[in-house]
Amino acid sequence: MGTVLGAMRNVRWHELQHAYGSASQVPGVLSRIAWGDAPTSDEALSDLERWIGTPPVFDSTAATVPFLWELAATDTVRDRAGVLDLLATILAAGNAEHPAWTRAAHDAVAAGRATAARLAAAPEAPEVPGAPVAPGAPDTPGAQAVRTAAVRTAAARLLAAIDRHDCPVCPAPPPREA
Repeated sequence: MGTVLGAMRNVRWHELQHAYGSASQVPGVLSRIAWGDAPTSDEALSDLERWIGTPPVFDSTAATVPFLWELAATDTVRDRAGVLDLLATILAAGNAEHPAWTRAAHDAVAAGRATAARLAAAPEAPEVPGAPVAPGAPDTPGAQAVRTAAVRTAAARLLAAIDRHDCPVCPAPPPREA
């Protein structure tokens, strides 16, 4: 697997649950997001959102979030903006029956704040061959700039959501200096 997602093997996925049962297939889905072609990665991101990102959150959600941050920060991932949007969805979700899962998931999203800030402030990237804008889109001049802008926008939205996050199970964040 290389260094991206290499730590997935340290998680006991078979002991965790998502919306439809065992989370044992989450590593494969994360790998498809990381290395799949456009249709494959898009489908995998959609699957993952249904499994761990739709209310309520599950115990597998918090275990998955660090890998989502890793994918969001990896230039070769096709839909980094979609990954950031999934992180925002997780931050907005909860589980009234399992507040500890909610807090763990929210804490994991908030722990990536520095990555969101870096991505929101990223300069335009040079063109990267083989990196289409959207699933099925041709690789055209300017595609990387459009993708970078989408990542910056999604990161800025997520950063704002992290900074204004307020839910009953999460402690109030300390005030930020200007």
